[in-house]
Amino acid sequence: MRLLEKLWGRKKSSRKSDKKKKGTSNYAYAVTRVRAMKSKLMPKETYPRLLNMSIDEITRFIEESDYKSDIDELAMKYRGADLAEHALNRNLAFTYEKLLRITEGEPNYLISEYLRRYDVWNVKTLLRGKQYNASVEDIQESLISAGEFTYTFLSELAGKESYQEIIESLVETVYYPILQEYDGTNLADIENKLDKMYYSSLFDAIGKPRSKDRKLFAKFVKLEADVKNLGNLFRLKKAGVEQLDEIMPLMIEGGFALNTEKLAALPYEDFVEELRNTEYWDAISSVMGPDMDSLTALESKLTKYSLESATTYSHVSPVSIVPIMDYIIYKNNEVNNLRIIVRGKEAGLADTLIKDQLVVI
Repeated sequence: MRLLEKLWGRKKSSRKSDKKKKGTSNYAYAVTRVRAMKSKLMPKETYPRLLNMSIDEITRFIEESDYKSDIDELAMKYRGADLAEHALNRNLAFTYEKLLRITEGEPNYLISEYLRRYDVWNVKTLLRGKQYNASVEDIQESLISAGEFTYTFLSELAGKESYQEIIESLVETVYYPILQEYDGTNLADIENKLDKMYYSSLFDAIGKPRSKDRKLFAKFVKLEADVKNLGNLFRLKKAGVEQLDEIMPLMIEGGFALNTEKLAALPYEDFVEELRNTEYWDAISSVMGPDMDSLTALESKLTKYSLESATTYSHVSPVSIVPIMDYIIYKNNEVNNLRIIVRGKEAGLADTLIKDQLVVI
């Protein structure tokens, strides 16, 4: 157990200084390493096989892959779906930590800024867990220490008695001013503000891109902002929210191709029709319809579009930040797919329902 705590408690890299981000970049070396890492991701043919397995069989299967050390290390403490969940989260955190170790200069700086999304994820998970009276164990299994916070620190926060204690423990972080506004009832508003803060800080880190690498990275992030905005617009429209003053505060500024203010002002049918004029229509048209009750298929299509776009950018600029970002989101998608399968099996969902939630390309 000491070894486990030591591994999970390793400090993540702190915020890089301006001097660091202007240092020597090692794209050629880093991209070579990343391509080798991407070759170890599971091929799409793996997922139909996993759907035919039990949870224990799935755990044994992934133990024979890149997740072996994670399964072996955690098997002394967890079993079944919990073992798979913790192993996946641990592997993802260590994978991203490795990316920071093998990169220098600009790619290191940009990746570290991008990975702060996991700190935001963890803060939201902690608050959500306390609001819904989740057990410490349930909260811990959803934490992913791929940002700046260590797993040990996050686990300690999960053990706090109240959300007020969690917030006070984060007093030295950039998230504290927003967290002070949380009163136990306005979680959705706080989560939205944290997301907007994350993207605002990320765009600040990118700055006004002049180099080809930063321009590609900026395009990547702008596309991601569009995808999140589009998902939120659908959710709001389906919920009957039509007022601009209710929708626009939820939109992330700095997107790529969407005029969110124009889309927000349209009733649902006109909103869908206007999307025909965007570059996202081909990706989502197959799941569109007036009787679309669930957004799961739509979100899967948007995620798939993001993955395919990242690969396209990667081919355009093979020695740049983009192949690294391409790997980051593909790795995250693999972990998400495996988690969906395991948790779906645990919940007794039909294989067809589980399959519909997977993003496989």
